[in-house]
Amino acid sequence: MEKAVITTRSDHVCHGGRLGFYEHQSDVLGLPARFAVFVPPGASAQNKVPVVHVLAGLTCTEETFFIKAGALAEAAKLGLALVATDTSPRGAGITGEDQDWDFGTGAGFYLDATQQPWASHYRMGSYIAQELPALTEALFPLDGTRRGIMGHSMGGHGALVHGLRNPSVWKSVSAFAPIVHPTAVPWGQKAFTHYLGTDQALWRQYDAVCLLEDGKTHPSALLVDQGMGDQFLERELQPWHLKTAAENAGQELRLREHEGYDHSYWFVQSFAADHLQHHAAILKGL
Repeated sequence: MEKAVITTRSDHVCHGGRLGFYEHQSDVLGLPARFAVFVPPGASAQNKVPVVHVLAGLTCTEETFFIKAGALAEAAKLGLALVATDTSPRGAGITGEDQDWDFGTGAGFYLDATQQPWASHYRMGSYIAQELPALTEALFPLDGTRRGIMGHSMGGHGALVHGLRNPSVWKSVSAFAPIVHPTAVPWGQKAFTHYLGTDQALWRQYDAVCLLEDGKTHPSALLVDQGMGDQFLERELQPWHLKTAAENAGQELRLREHEGYDHSYWFVQSFAADHLQHHAAILKGL
């Protein structure tokens, strides 16, 4: 692709690598979009490194994981680059987009909306699948043939869905406390109704459990960590559906349940190193 124009919001040396926060005009979203990149020490045009895209949860931004997960030291050690994106378009000017914390701004659900007024800008699915990888791999020493995806909560939903839909693109997949079956829980039903309308066949394309039921699997194991003290466990997350669907589909799933842990980044940072090691084992053969 042509050399993109990006604005550097800030740039930092971190654990021997570089961490930058950027903004660009997104063709897919039709709005300015923000993202962040951590490049580990030793990466160069002659030594491109594997990359893991990180998707955050409801109300979060491209900064959240890098600030709260405590993962950059392990990424530097493993030689993994990390790319983080915002959780929705910003400033679309749609009436009501800032009204609820679980829908609209900060809650793009990593899909392409089909319903107006959302369809013009709420296209985080294509942004994650196409535009952001192409942009970052053109500008940074990232090896797009060794690309993984991970996420937390809504971002865990996004990681599982994108990984299952495009396993040749996303070679490794993991999630913290993901929304595994959004078609069956209030968060997903609210978002899908507004973004996708009432056609539940379309909903299934953005639901990890439904994708497994419909024959979509990943050649690598899916790593999922879930805190059993999570305040959203029973109402929104329901990981047992993923376990059953994976068993029925023959999908290798490492579902780890942790007593006492809640939904916060205190949980995420407790196991972030394990997730990066999972990705490095697949992407680097470690």
